[in-house]
This record gives sequence, structure tokens and C-alpha cells, in this order.
Amino acid sequence: MPALTTARFHTTVVALQKLPTGDLPEVAFVGRSNAGKSSAINVLCNRRRLAFSSRTPGRTQALNYFAIGPGEHVDGYIVDTPGYGYASAPLETKRTWDQLAGLYLQQRRQLAGVVLLADIRRELTELDLQLIDWIEAWIPLLVVLTKADKLGHQQRQGVLHSVRKRLAAIRPESDDAVMLFSALDRSGREGVLALVEAWFARRGAAPAGPDAAPESEPGIEPRPDPN
Repeated sequence: MPALTTARFHTTVVALQKLPTGDLPEVAFVGRSNAGKSSAINVLCNRRRLAFSSRTPGRTQALNYFAIGPGEHVDGYIVDTPGYGYASAPLETKRTWDQLAGLYLQQRRQLAGVVLLADIRRELTELDLQLIDWIEAWIPLLVVLTKADKLGHQQRQGVLHSVRKRLAAIRPESDDAVMLFSALDRSGREGVLALVEAWFARRGAAPAGPDAAPESEPGIEPRPDPN
């Protein structure tokens, strides 16, 4: 099974036409700015500075690829997408997110799964729900409720139940999960790690996408038909 602890920087992509070619599985990490996405990636990969946030929210609009696999061998990629939901970002920056990360989530047939990081104190915001709408039903989704250490046990369980119920209502046919996580005390790490690594193993043993459709042009794949 591919191990996230082997992750290392591979490339930065600023245009869909520059996405890596081939059928290696990819797992995208998405989330609002300040949801703890970079911290979660670093904890999962057991690295301190593998992923990091820009000091100016909304400044970095790129897809950062991290290769996983033993030695120089590549079994797949973790894809760190730009944060969203920054109030101070100009309209053009938000459009850039739609044209890069948004279309990547919609059209990338190599996706083995999407990890959505959401601050447990906010639950799923309207922007989170809009992002979920970008994701095809055939792509498994894991909602990771970050900063779980900020709430007591009963509050955590209440939010967990609420988010699971809401996700099941909007994606009833999807293979989705919701988990608690804290980068501070590393709780929830093993569960998230096991699911993400299982996604890589499952997709690595099968053709990319539900129908393994051929590429139409570099980086941009035809949108699969879930039926």
C-alpha cells in the first residue's frame, strides 16, 4: 500500500495544460483558508514543512504535487489545492481558483479521492458546500473536521453526526466519510491515513476514472459519465 510518509515535492502546476500525464492516482486536499489544510498534510505525511500556507491568504493559486512511493518510484500524488474563502482576495483571484482548482476537481479522471478539510467549529460552510458540488459523485470524498481539540467530546460527536447527515443528504449515492482530526495532538491521524492510502491502493489496481476514458488534451480529461 502506498505510504504517505514517503511524500516529497514533485511539481507546482499553474495551468491545467501542465498537469502530469499518465494514469497514476491522485488524492486532492481542499479546504477554506485557515481550515488547517497544510498542517493536516504535514501531520499525515509526518513532515514539518512539506506543505505550507502563504502568509497572504489567496496569494498562492497553484496546484502543488507531492509524489508518494519508495525511493524514486512514484505510486501516486497528493495534490495540495489553493485555499478558498478568503474575504480580502480580489475577484480575479477567485476566478483563477475556479479556472484551476475548480476545473481540476471536475475534470481530472486520475482522482482517487478528495479530502475536504473543514474547521469543526464552522461545520460545513456555504463555500464548502459549493466546493462539494464541483466533485463528481463517483469520486469518494472524506470530510476531515480539523481542530477537533477545540471542542469537548459531546460537541465533537454532535458536529460529526450533523456533518455526516448533511453529506449523506447531498451525495446519497457516494462513498463518503467524515472523520475528526487534530494536528495539535495528532488524534484522528491513523483513520485518515488508512482511508487515503486505501484510495491509492484501490485506484492503483484499476484503470483511472470509472470508464478509463482517453485524454482529450494534455492535463484536461473528458468528464466521465457516472452512469
